Formats: sequence, C-alpha cells, structure tokens
Amino acid sequence: MTTVPASDPILSYDEARAFEAKLFGSDEAKEWPAMQRAGHAVAGAVLRDFEEIGGFPANGRLLVLAGKGHNGGDALLAAAVILEKFPAARAEVLFAFGERSLRPLAARAWRELVHGAGARTSLCRDADLAQVAWDLCLDGVFGFQFRASAPVEISSLLGRINDLPVRLRAAIDLPSGLGETTRRGDAVFRADFTYATGIVKLPVVNGANGDCVGRLRYLDLGFFTGSDFDARLRVLRPQVLAPLARLRAPESDKRSYGHLLVLGGSRNYPGAVLMTVLSALRSGAGLVTAFVPESLAAAFAARAPEAMWVGWPETPNGGLALEGRNLLLSKLEGATALVMGPGLGREPETLALVTDLVKSSPVPLVLDADALQPEIVRAGTMARVLTPHLGELMRILEGDDFYRTAVGQNAVMVVKGRLTGVVQGGKGGFYSPFGGPVLARGGSGDLLAGLIGGLFAQKPQDPLLAACRGVVWHGMAADALARAHGQTAVQVTQLLDFLPAALRESVHEQ
Repeated sequence: MTTVPASDPILSYDEARAFEAKLFGSDEAKEWPAMQRAGHAVAGAVLRDFEEIGGFPANGRLLVLAGKGHNGGDALLAAAVILEKFPAARAEVLFAFGERSLRPLAARAWRELVHGAGARTSLCRDADLAQVAWDLCLDGVFGFQFRASAPVEISSLLGRINDLPVRLRAAIDLPSGLGETTRRGDAVFRADFTYATGIVKLPVVNGANGDCVGRLRYLDLGFFTGSDFDARLRVLRPQVLAPLARLRAPESDKRSYGHLLVLGGSRNYPGAVLMTVLSALRSGAGLVTAFVPESLAAAFAARAPEAMWVGWPETPNGGLALEGRNLLLSKLEGATALVMGPGLGREPETLALVTDLVKSSPVPLVLDADALQPEIVRAGTMARVLTPHLGELMRILEGDDFYRTAVGQNAVMVVKGRLTGVVQGGKGGFYSPFGGPVLARGGSGDLLAGLIGGLFAQKPQDPLLAACRGVVWHGMAADALARAHGQTAVQVTQLLDFLPAALRESVHEQ
C-alpha cells in the first residue's frame, strides 16, 4: 500500500488566488494574523539560513524593499522581528511605489516596525543604495498578483539592487518580477533564498527560474490543515520523517527493521560503496550486508563492523566478476531491499552481472550511479527507486519510452538537483525544499542511496515513501551541517552526524 507523504500542494497563481479568496474572503481581520505569522516565519527562517555564513551580525544592516500590498507587509514585519532580536541592528526601507501607496495592512505593518524599532528604522532613497554595505535585503515588492513585466522604474530599481553587494538576498513568497509569463531578459530580483509563505507557487519550482529563485524554503502557515486539495505537484514537509523519531516497539529486534543488501565498489572507486553502507547503517535498518571486491572487504569491515561484509571475486581490473553471482543469491532469503551501483565502474562484465541480478531479483531495488544504464533500469519486474542526476536521467529516458514500459510505469525516480524531485511512473511529483550547495561534492549521492535503501528495506511495499523520506532526511541533515560548519570546509560524510538532529526537528515542526 502506497502512503501519501506529508506534503502540501504547489499551486498556479490562479489556484492560489482562488484558494486565498476562499480562505480569507478579503477579511482583514483574518488576513492580519496570517501576515503576522508570515513575518515571524520569514524572520526565523532568514536568521537560520544566515548561520551558513556565520550568523546575522549584531549590528547588521537591513534593506527592506516594500511594495503596496501583502508581500510588503510581510517584509516589514519580518524586519521588525529581526530588529527586536538584534538591538544594535538597523533597517532602511525603500517603498517601491512610495509610502502613500501602502494598502491598509502593509501600512499597519510599517507602523509596527517604526513603533518597535524607532530611530533604528529609516527611509532609504534610491540614490543612497550603494552607500551602505548591506547584510540582508528583504524583497517584498511584488506578490503573486504580479502578472506582466514590471514598470520601467521598478525594473531599473531591481537591476540596481541585483548589482549591490549584499550578503544574503531573501525574496518573500517569490522574487519580485517573476510571473507565470516572465520572459528571459525581464528584470527579476535575484534571491539567494525564496521563502514561500503559506503556498508554494509553480514558478518557483520551475528549473528555468533557478537563477532568480535561489534555494526554496517553504514556510507552512497552516493554510492546508484539514484541506484535501488535490494537486499534481506537491512540496514535502519535515513531518514526513516524524514517524521515524517515535518510540520503537519494545519487543522488536533487528529483523523487525529489514535487511538491506548493498552491491558496489571497485578498486578504482572504493569509497562510494563504503559511504553508501555508512549511510544505510544510520537509516534505522536492522541488518546491512555489503558485497564488495574481495580486496576491499577487510579494510571496510574494520571501518564499519556493524555491517556484514562479503568479499566478491574481482575482474582483472578490480570490478565485480560474474562468477560471484551466487554469493548474492545465497543471501537473498530474508533480505527486504537491494542497493546496486555505487562505485561499480563500467566494466562490461560488471554491468552484465548487474543486469542479470536486476532481472532475477526477488526483492525491491535501489539503482544508483553506474547501475543507471538504460538496459539495467528496464530489466526485471521488481519495484525500484532510481536516483539519477540530470545527466543520468537523460540517459535513462533515451528514446522517450521508459515510462511506457511496465517497469517505468511504477518506478520511483529521485531526480537530484537544485530542487530534488520525486516522481512515480512519470506522473506528478514531490519536491524537497531542503539541502543546498553543501551537497555539491562527491559522495553526497552515495549517502542518499544508502539512506533510501535502508528506509526501503524497512517498508519494502512503499518505494515512494522511502524515496521522499530519504531526500528530506538527507536535505535537512545537509542544512544542519551547513549551519554548523558552513558550506565550504566540510566533508560530505559529516552529514551523517546530523541525521539525528534532523529527525528531532521533524517532530518539533508538527
């Protein structure tokens, strides 16, 4: 039985407009509390993300770009929260259409900012923008009501803002100037982070807009609590991990949590499969058995004695030889999932071995790295999770017939990228708003494969849930790693030490 992972819908502008009209009915008494929640959520998320570059400075300088409506109000309230937390910080506000243009709730937010911060808040003139070293820019000029190209004067302003030296650029809800019909060359605020307040809109998950959206953060304001809104695309929430953080049954033992088999490695690429196994051991799986070239098994067993290491006969070049096939077949009884691919290399004999094992496997599969060959992913009939990056995805979809095959119609695809997506059978999909450039290093995909494999071994009947949980857990741990140590001077295996914190955070998010 497939479980629908904890998620909320991603809407078009028209769908979001209709949903909010039904939710609030243009009633300011309902809209103001939502604006306050949005302002606090943006401030909290911005300050957390600032930790990746050393934290918001005590005497930080904020530039607030405010439009006429709700996005401007959200930005002003977020600035008020930040200034309350940092008594030596200052905010300068640039009203894109003038202060007198503010709608009632945005004007109320402006009064709250002035009342709370007093002299630490001032108006900023366009001519003064380049005279200050800004720590943070909050973009609240346009919301999703924006449809056409921005007026010439606003386009010019956005261009100048994009050229300013700013440590962190934050777009509220979506970058100003980005619409459903935005064309290449239109002026759009270029954000480091986009904080989707309450609803994620379609343009921010469009890969073509990545250079202005930056990293997406979804701030759940409770708009969809109790809603059964059906949507083709959805954004994953931390709560998808919450069941993993609960107390386990006291009578359980290692066989209660699945047995994962891992096949991979070669003399040329020894580290990948080790990282996959290390990650699988942190996934909660009860048993992990790894099949690796026999020349590597002893060293790996010393590094991770919790796994059962089986040495595999090698080809002359150090790959996995066909003659070892029965080693894995003898261990399949009692196994609940099988990961193949990390560090395999592309020797013809090794790829022939993997193809044969996929054809005959009686347990569900995770195929990663060098196992993502068209002839391999199409083989056999067992349920599978595939974990390609964009280049590997193009190889898998070569000929445009994968989703017409029986295997492809059920396969779960984890497409790794700026915004990792999870798709089953090529239909719909889930996006994970977690993770970032700290993952842009060798080995991060190997860790993800092990994590998904271990989760799949625990619930082999639900590949979609295992994939969604894996990408969220992996991404949340990566965010925690970056906040603790920055994005640069880290090793990818440090991510493993932040998996427990990510689980606990998922519970607190409920």
